[in-house]
Amino acid sequence: MNDLTLPLLCRRVRVRGLVQGVGYRPFVYRLAFELGLGGWVRNDAEGVDIEARGPAPLVERFIARLRAEAPELARVEAVEVREAEPERSLPGFLIVESRGGHASTAIGPDSALCHDCLEELFAPQDRRHRYAFTHCTHCGPRYSITRELPYDRARTSLAPFPQCPACTAEYADPHNRRFHAEANCCPDCGPQLRLLDAAGQPIAGDPVREAVRLLQAGKIVALKGYGGFHLACDARNGAAVAELRKRKHREEKPFAVMAANVASANALCALGGDEAGLLELPERSIVLLRKQDNTDTQLPGVAPGLQWLGLMLPYAPLHYLLFHAAAGEPEGLAWLAQAQDLVLVMTSANPGGEPLVTDNAEAVERLAGMADAFLCHDRDIVIRSDDSVIRCDEGGVQFLRRGRGQTPRPIKLKDEGPAVLAFGPYLKNTLCVVKGREAYLSQHIGDLDNVPTVNFLEETAAHLLHILDVEPQVIAHDLHPDFPSTRLAAAFAAERGIPAIAVAHHHAHIAAVLAETRYPKPVIGLALDGIGLGEDGGLWGGELLRVDGADCQRLGGLLPLQLPGGDRAAREPWRLAAAALHALGRNGDIEAFVARRYPDQQGAGMIAEMLRKQLNCPPTSSLGRLFDSAAGLLGLRASQRFEAQAAMELEGRAHAWEERHGSAAPLADGWNINNDGHLDLLPLLAWLGECDDADLGAARFHATLAAGLVHWAAAAAEQANLSTVALGGGCLLNHLLSRDLRNGLQARGLAVLEARQAPPNDGGIALGQAWVARQSLAR
Repeated sequence: MNDLTLPLLCRRVRVRGLVQGVGYRPFVYRLAFELGLGGWVRNDAEGVDIEARGPAPLVERFIARLRAEAPELARVEAVEVREAEPERSLPGFLIVESRGGHASTAIGPDSALCHDCLEELFAPQDRRHRYAFTHCTHCGPRYSITRELPYDRARTSLAPFPQCPACTAEYADPHNRRFHAEANCCPDCGPQLRLLDAAGQPIAGDPVREAVRLLQAGKIVALKGYGGFHLACDARNGAAVAELRKRKHREEKPFAVMAANVASANALCALGGDEAGLLELPERSIVLLRKQDNTDTQLPGVAPGLQWLGLMLPYAPLHYLLFHAAAGEPEGLAWLAQAQDLVLVMTSANPGGEPLVTDNAEAVERLAGMADAFLCHDRDIVIRSDDSVIRCDEGGVQFLRRGRGQTPRPIKLKDEGPAVLAFGPYLKNTLCVVKGREAYLSQHIGDLDNVPTVNFLEETAAHLLHILDVEPQVIAHDLHPDFPSTRLAAAFAAERGIPAIAVAHHHAHIAAVLAETRYPKPVIGLALDGIGLGEDGGLWGGELLRVDGADCQRLGGLLPLQLPGGDRAAREPWRLAAAALHALGRNGDIEAFVARRYPDQQGAGMIAEMLRKQLNCPPTSSLGRLFDSAAGLLGLRASQRFEAQAAMELEGRAHAWEERHGSAAPLADGWNINNDGHLDLLPLLAWLGECDDADLGAARFHATLAAGLVHWAAAAAEQANLSTVALGGGCLLNHLLSRDLRNGLQARGLAVLEARQAPPNDGGIALGQAWVARQSLAR
């Protein structure tokens, strides 16, 4: 009982942050009930609004616990309190109807199934036994099912499924974890699974059991998850994997896999440090892990020629049900602590590089010829989202791709400012909406080389602006005038009569790092990637910059190599090996070198002539192309089947050398800095052309490259009287390079800034564009 002799208070409390769709209102209700307070709680467009009435000490205790004891999935950014008169005369404490208005809150990302729901899923006596849409306030889809805020059932794709009496009772029970769980449902009132054949006709029998039977028979099944369809097959069945590659036209690019649990992952990968914990986070990202020695034997053809495997654990009830059926449908959860034999290839169902398939009818049509069956359901996916991909290094977690489980979690910025919409780059496109001090980086959209992906970019921009209730005041885009994202940005700005600001590609790379680290001062930037348009119209990619807000000065670049055949050279490392020999003044040796390293390769004489006459041989300072040149000189591969394949194999060879012999020493005199400020690595390339030990060559290439970059950046920092270096660009996904750069720069007394909340590759470019646009308006 409350002591009525204590002074009584009435307080209005505003809670801001990620507080909708995460069980925050039920948490507030239970807390108020425990303390015996009166009042109410509701969602609105700004977050959670609360009125609390009662004895002063209890109200104060209530307010203190709103942040300290928030639900696991909540992210409380602010708790604002003011005195108030009671707004309405209500008995006790209630959850009241939500309000709309100008949105300034966030919706949570999709989250993996919680332990309590797992227990129900595999308890034969439970009414949700083996029900594929079992969720509660602590887990399940959020962003992918939300049409608008505030987050209520009527604004989600569960709206067409009225709750049955049993679910309604749970929803209304303050002591039930499904109290105000907007996605609540059960087999009697919720979505249902269906298994369809290749023609879209129903397959008789239990959908999950029949799907597992097909998978175990070597078939390819399209599975509808939270953010879209996956194409799945038995990862241990080499013939099934090969067939999936054939149907998806994916010759050698690695597949990600899903294993039942950490015990199963341990049998495939050498988990170190925090990697087991990363796998089990609610986000359930794909984690890049070092293979075991026999992984390629266990999973033939899944990730050929690479040292790493992308692996994730189940996150949707449907995934768990597949592994459960394969295990013989045991009762309880004990089986989930044991290694399971089933491992599934799980690759995005996006034919031809197009956006992820989300609709059932669309899946049958667009995946025709790829899938033998479709395990689908009748809950709509509102916004598609690929799986996030991360890796762990000495500096922490690093994103390769940000998507499901992360979007739309905001990145906090240092300052307030005007609302910005940044349309991102051409490859690995994402867009970014900046509102107040929060930057919302979209899920991975993809390469803008096809009309459906460009349409998806427009769709994502519209959805994110709508759900965040943002009207941009400025647009940002890439410097390249012919990118689809640039054209969309220009049209968007013109329609609204607002400014559009072009941001150079490599400036944006460094700016993205400054945005997420909230670093307010000038820095030396090392922008290291494939190719982006430079401010002089050239093909940049290995740049030493001085970045001060909206101002970016190029201090130097890697000594350019030529691209014989233009873009084709990026796909054929032997051409870049020839370009290195030409740059070394050894054009006459090209044919003999190619005959020695690549005896089956034709056309060396033609390439030598192209280089000699400078025909279709544009120069580039790209570090990505330097990696290709090194791989070509070592004879690793004549052509690449997917982006960065040669560089990834080069890194794997260097790792192999380190494991046997320790770190390689940099090549003495392997680089120099010329009078124009270019970093010249031709001496290193000359040595690689004569090296017959590819592992040693790869290790020495990495060591020498890092040493040269460290010296180059440190000298520039000293000359500019700066003490901080920011690292950006896709080459920073190379573990050895980023490690050696970080260690080398820190050994010189320099602070190092790196991308951790956004990918360092082009997936983070939109964040940098938005940051530069704000800086431009502020000066």
